[in-house]
Amino acid sequence: MRIFRGLTRLLLVLAALALLPACTRQRGPRALVPATGAPAPATFTNPLLPVGADPWSIYHDGYYYYTNTTGDNLTLWKTKNLADLKNAEHRVVWTPPAKGPNSGHIWAPELHFLRGKWYLYYAADAGDNPSHRLWVLENASPDPLLGTWTDRGKLADPAADMWAIDGSVFLNNGKLYLIWSGWDGRVNGRQDIYLAPMKNPWTLAGPRVRISTPTYDWERNGDLHGPNDPPHVAVNEGPEVIRHGNKLFLVYSASGCWTDFYVLGMLTANANSDLRKAASWTKTPTPVFQQSPENKVYAPGHNSFFTSPDGKENWLLYHANSAPDQGCGPKRTPRMQRFTWRPDGTPDFGQPVPAEQVLAVPSGQ
Repeated sequence: MRIFRGLTRLLLVLAALALLPACTRQRGPRALVPATGAPAPATFTNPLLPVGADPWSIYHDGYYYYTNTTGDNLTLWKTKNLADLKNAEHRVVWTPPAKGPNSGHIWAPELHFLRGKWYLYYAADAGDNPSHRLWVLENASPDPLLGTWTDRGKLADPAADMWAIDGSVFLNNGKLYLIWSGWDGRVNGRQDIYLAPMKNPWTLAGPRVRISTPTYDWERNGDLHGPNDPPHVAVNEGPEVIRHGNKLFLVYSASGCWTDFYVLGMLTANANSDLRKAASWTKTPTPVFQQSPENKVYAPGHNSFFTSPDGKENWLLYHANSAPDQGCGPKRTPRMQRFTWRPDGTPDFGQPVPAEQVLAVPSGQ
C-alpha cells in the first residue's frame, strides 16, 4: 500500500535521483549510463542497489532488463548478470508530463515483451491518491533502452474505473490477463487483488473480477495516524504469477508496507480453470515469505520472479528494509535469492537471507 506521506515520498524520490547522473534526469534526451566493464563476479551479496522498491526483471535474448520505482520517471537497467546490477548500463526511458492524469507518483513499473514489442506498465496519478490508475507504454525497438516509447493510455475497466496500482500481465494457455491492486469503490480503506482478461497488451477484454481480499490477520496490519489518512488500511497488492506444472501461483504482498509485517501471501489456481472466477483461486492460510529479525530483514515484499540464464534455477526478486520501522521510504533495497519447489509442487521461498551473505550467482552465467 502506498500511503501518501509527503516527507516519505520526497525522500524516496531524492534517494532514487541520487543514483542517477544529472544527465539522465533531464526531460530532454536521455543519456545512456554505460556498464562499467568490470569482470562479472561469481558471487554476490544483497542488496543489489542502495535503493529500489518494487523490483522487476525480465530475461530476453541474453540480457536481463530490470526496473524499479524511482518516483518520478521510468528507468531501465540492462545486464547479462542481474547479480551485478550495480555495474549495469541504465537509462531513463520516459519522464512524465509536467501535469495531467499520469504526471505524478510513478510507481511499480514492469517491462514485458508481448507480440514482438515491449510494454511498460506503471501506476501514476494527477497529484492525489484517489486518481491513481494504471498506464502503459509501447516500444517496437529490439532494445527497450532505445527506440521511442509511445503512450498507449490508461488501462481500466470502463464500468469500474477505480483506484489501481501494481499492474502486471501474464499469459496462460494463450490468453493474456491483467492483475492489479485496487479499491472496491472510491474511498481508501482496503486494497484487493483484481483480474481482467485482455484483448491486447493495452486494452481489457472484460470486466474486472476480485480474486483476493485481506481476510487473515497477517494481511490486515495497517494502522495509520496521519491527519489525511484513514485510520486503518488492509492490504493485498503487488500480484505476480508464476506457473509450475499445471498450477498457477499468484504471489502478492499483504499488510501495509509502512509496517514491519509486510509479507508475501499466495493464491493457487489450476492452469486450466476459469481464472476469471474467484472460486478458481485458493488462498494459502499463512504467509509464504516474511520478515526475519534474526537475519535483519524486515518488511520483505513486492516480489517478482526470474530464472537463471540456463533455465535451471528459479529466483525471487524482492525489496526489504535492513532495520525495523523503516516503512515505505528510501530504505527499501532490491534483493534476490534462489527458491526451490516442494514435492507437492508448491514454491518454497525459505527465509530472507541476511544482507552481505555471500551467494553464488545464478547458474549459467
